[in-house]
Amino acid sequence: MDRHASAVWAVPRTNLGVIAWPPTGRDKLFVRWHYWWQAHYLDCQVDAAERRCTGARITTINRTIRGMRVRNMGKFSRNNYYDDKAWLALALWRVEQLGGCSTKARHQLKVKDRRKELEENILAGVDSLTGVLPWRGQETFYNVPTNGPAAIMAARTGRLNLAAQLTDWVFDNLINEYGLVMDGLRMRMHGRENVTALYSYCQGVMLGACTELAVAQRAAEGVADQDLSDVGMRYITRTIGLVSAVHEEMANRLGVIDWTSSGGDGGLFNGILVRYLALVAEKLPEVGAAALQAKRLAKKMVLATAESAWRHRLEVDGLPVFPSNWAADAVLPQAGGLVGATIAGAVASSDIAERDLSVQLSGWMLMEAAARVSGVDLTAK
Repeated sequence: MDRHASAVWAVPRTNLGVIAWPPTGRDKLFVRWHYWWQAHYLDCQVDAAERRCTGARITTINRTIRGMRVRNMGKFSRNNYYDDKAWLALALWRVEQLGGCSTKARHQLKVKDRRKELEENILAGVDSLTGVLPWRGQETFYNVPTNGPAAIMAARTGRLNLAAQLTDWVFDNLINEYGLVMDGLRMRMHGRENVTALYSYCQGVMLGACTELAVAQRAAEGVADQDLSDVGMRYITRTIGLVSAVHEEMANRLGVIDWTSSGGDGGLFNGILVRYLALVAEKLPEVGAAALQAKRLAKKMVLATAESAWRHRLEVDGLPVFPSNWAADAVLPQAGGLVGATIAGAVASSDIAERDLSVQLSGWMLMEAAARVSGVDLTAK
C-alpha cells in the first residue's frame, strides 16, 4: 500500500494500485491499470480487513471500488473478459460479507447493486452450446481461469446447479495424467483442441470451486461438517486428489510452492493457488481421514511457502519486496528497463519481475493465507 496506492487522476476519494514500482510516468497516470490486478488488490484489502477490521481499511476499500469505477469509465461490466469480471465479482462479494466495523452498512450500500449487476452480466455470457463461459466475448476459447472463479461465485451465491455444471465440465475435460488441471480448450472447425499448458492458478480456482461447492451442498441439505454423508463427496474427493497433485508436482521437497514464476499476469498465479489452498485448510468438510490429511497438507504448503518467501524477501526503507520465485532471493526493482507489455490480452513480465504489482500482491496474498491457516486446528477430533 505504501508503495503502490494512489488516487486515480487526482479524483478525490479514489484509490488504485500503480502497476509497477518504481513507476513510469504512464504508470502514475494509470494509462494502463490492469482491471484484474486491481480486483486482486481489492481482495487483498479484504483479507487485511477480515484479519483486523478498522475504519481506515474500510475507507480504503470503498476508495478502491470507486477508483475502479472511475478508471473503468462507469460500469464494472464494461470489459470483454469474463475472467476479469469474475475476479472482481468475488472480491465485491467478500466486501459485502465484512463484519465488525461501524461502517459496514455504508460500504454494503455502495457495493451490493453493482456486484449483482456484474454477476448478471457474467451469467448472461454462459454459452448455450458448451454450458460454460468463454474467455471473452465472441470467443471460442473456454478456459479454467474464467470458469473456476465463476464456479466459486456461483457456489457462494446459491447457484449450486451452475457451480456444479462449470466445475464438472473442467474435471470431465481438462485433467491431465498427473491429476492437474490444464488451461482450457478451443473449439475449432475440425473439433475441440485442448490447451494443455499448466498454470498454478488453474489448480487454485478448482480447489476453491470444489471446496465451496461441497460446503454449499452440505449446508443446503443440513449436513454437518464431519457427518459421514454422500452429499458433496464428489467435490471433496476431487479436492483431496488435487491437493495431492499440487504437492507432488508444484511444490519442492520442503512443501514450498515453486512452480514457474514470473511477473506480469503470471505474478498473480501462485498467489491465487495459495489463497485457495488456505480455503481448503479452513473449510473443506472433514469427512474421513483422507479429507483431514488434505487439509493438513494444504496448511503445510501455505506455511512452508510463506516462511520461504519471507526469508527470501528484500527490505527497502523497512518495507518488504517479495520475490517472484518464493524459493529464491528477490531482485531489487530498478527504474528503467522494459515494463510488461500487453500481448494478446495478457500482460508480460517486466524485466525485473519484482517490479510488478502482481508479484507483490501475490506476496501479500501468501502472508494473509498463512495468517489464516496458522489458527486452524487440524488435530484429529
